[in-house]
Amino acid sequence: MDLQNQSLVTEFTLSGFSHSHEARVIFFALFLALYLMTLSGNLLIMTAIHVDPHLRSPMYFFLSNLSFLDMCYSTVTIPKMLVNVFSHQKTISFNQCILQLFFLHLFGGTECFLLTVMAYDRYVAICNPLRYHIVMNSKFCCWLVACTWLAGFLHSFTQAFLTYQLPFCGPNKINHFFCDVHPLAVLACSDTFFIDIFIIANSGMISLTCFVVLLFSYLGIITTILKIHSSEGRRKAFSTCAAHLLVVTFFFGPCIFIYLRPPVNYAADKLVSVLYTVLTPLLNPIIYTLRNQEVKNAIRKPFRNKCCPKFAKQTDILFVTKH
Repeated sequence: MDLQNQSLVTEFTLSGFSHSHEARVIFFALFLALYLMTLSGNLLIMTAIHVDPHLRSPMYFFLSNLSFLDMCYSTVTIPKMLVNVFSHQKTISFNQCILQLFFLHLFGGTECFLLTVMAYDRYVAICNPLRYHIVMNSKFCCWLVACTWLAGFLHSFTQAFLTYQLPFCGPNKINHFFCDVHPLAVLACSDTFFIDIFIIANSGMISLTCFVVLLFSYLGIITTILKIHSSEGRRKAFSTCAAHLLVVTFFFGPCIFIYLRPPVNYAADKLVSVLYTVLTPLLNPIIYTLRNQEVKNAIRKPFRNKCCPKFAKQTDILFVTKH
């Protein structure tokens, strides 16, 4: 396969969301606020987990990696989209477009695998608690995270490589707010049957397989939860599982809808893409960590130390005694 792309197109135009000035102002304010909330929320979680010695379990190790991925994932698409809101040209060069596609699938693919690993971690913790620290030791956890990044890299590299080989002769207007495989394949001036099949087999089946494995993990967790005698304990466990399933559905559902079909542009594609590129990175820190009392304590601790040092010391003593 020739590594030199023979395209006549040197840049693409991203269509964005709306041509109305009022709508663009609303979109800009909304997405800027969501992006800043995503960055600050995930950065706060990462800092709390890194600083607090009580948050050293495998679950928090995976959560810190998830927060890092969410920051990177949202940064791939949102800043460029915000720049294009008030830009007249809304252009992106061919190489920048391929790079955006590569990093989009790198962070997105890695997050797919990491969410599946996190479901397995919760499965072992709840269904086999006595062996949890033996199975999920630090070496194994690092190996799992390294594998998610390697799998994400292989996935994104093949997507970007095959897309780079497509010839583009014009038109060059991408009906989306970021570069992705489907919108680009529609513009190619050659037969894209092979890459269409590969997209479905790669992106679509990865999303579907990870989602099915994740559902089976939570099915095992729910089965174990039903055996809990305490009604309050069952209620809290079900509440946590429901919240986790909600956020992974927001991520995997749109991915399955987008990638497990031929490259046809639907009017709903942009809105569906917002769910997994904008909303999910914002919801992850809220659902996974800010509902967790230990993380809340870690976030509040610096403020308590500054305002009420005596109270903070007493709280730490109680926390250590409890654990």
